[in-house]
Amino acid sequence: MSKITYIDQAEIKNKRILLRVDFNVTLNPDYTIADDERIRQAIPTIKYLLKHRNKIILVSHLDRPKGRNPKLSLKIVCRQLSNHFPHLKIKLVDDFLTEKKETFTAQKPNEIFVLENIRYYPEEKSNTNHFSQKLAALADIYVNDAFGVSHRPDASVVGVPHFLPSFGGLLLKKEIRMISKVMDKPEKPVVAIIGGAKISTKIHFIDKLLEIADQVLIGGGLANTFLCAKGIKIGKSFCEYEQTQNARKLLFLAKKKKTIIITPEDVVVAKSMTGNDSRVIKTETVQAGDYILDIGPETQAQYGAIIAQAKTIIWNGPVGYIENPAYRRGTDFIYYAITHNPDVVSIVGGGDTLAAISKKEYLDKITHISTGGGAMLEFIEKGTLPGIKALKSKT
Repeated sequence: MSKITYIDQAEIKNKRILLRVDFNVTLNPDYTIADDERIRQAIPTIKYLLKHRNKIILVSHLDRPKGRNPKLSLKIVCRQLSNHFPHLKIKLVDDFLTEKKETFTAQKPNEIFVLENIRYYPEEKSNTNHFSQKLAALADIYVNDAFGVSHRPDASVVGVPHFLPSFGGLLLKKEIRMISKVMDKPEKPVVAIIGGAKISTKIHFIDKLLEIADQVLIGGGLANTFLCAKGIKIGKSFCEYEQTQNARKLLFLAKKKKTIIITPEDVVVAKSMTGNDSRVIKTETVQAGDYILDIGPETQAQYGAIIAQAKTIIWNGPVGYIENPAYRRGTDFIYYAITHNPDVVSIVGGGDTLAAISKKEYLDKITHISTGGGAMLEFIEKGTLPGIKALKSKT
């Protein structure tokens, strides 16, 4: 199979670049940016292309807009980009389909164009050739630096490479190499920490991890499905009851592969998800009116001891209901336990996980912070992604 050619492996100068980035930033309830990690991670590619006198047209989506929802405009992203590139003019192109051609031909070297939220266009998801050609017509070269959406068979990810010379960006290169290294030759012991709400989106991911992990630590709403599979009552807690059979299968497979799946011994519960009337109880004593909202201190201690001995860690998903700050303690503990292990190679990914750790100290102690949630899961599971295949077919 042919390999991806990355931008630092080719001579790309004085070109107009259509650069697919993943600026699907985490938003606050008032639609301001809560965390701009995904913007910051793309900066090296943008700087590299500018250094070689290229003109950049950025393509990204933000959330899942129904039509042209003004609250999900990339205006806020443009403002944030201006903070990172104060010497450049960041111009938002409201509708590239109706914009005059002269706008693009007259682009100056000190300007970065940002196309409005690409998911405003239904053709992005349906991936029509006509729409891909319209995007491709804006530029000389296509660069994919959006690992976080490379699992999506969308026009701006897999369609455009059919019509332009196509390359991988520096972030895409970093993501692929770091995750591949951990999956191909991990140093033992390998510990996976899996949280978040749903097991349904992570079954194949966990199945794949059982091939390399010595221990899999379970938290978040996902843990409730495993508890149900073990016959433990979980009160009013979130649970994908239809997935309990799959959870049982994973527990069975883990035993066969001599991987230990560990669920919480104690939990933080409350009578509502929004209040602070919490108490710590043993997992087996959850009452009918309780919501499980975080891992308890015994579980923290158990997980912390395992993390301290790990040489390789893969973490995806918070272990508590982090939407309420009262139930972030478990996730914070996991983070600090990882950052205080000086000998570990750690990969952390997933949008909610990034939001939970973004403003914390010791971020430099994490070996690799992946911008991909679903993309990271699928890449670990399959070893490739539609966006990666699209680049390989062009090089």
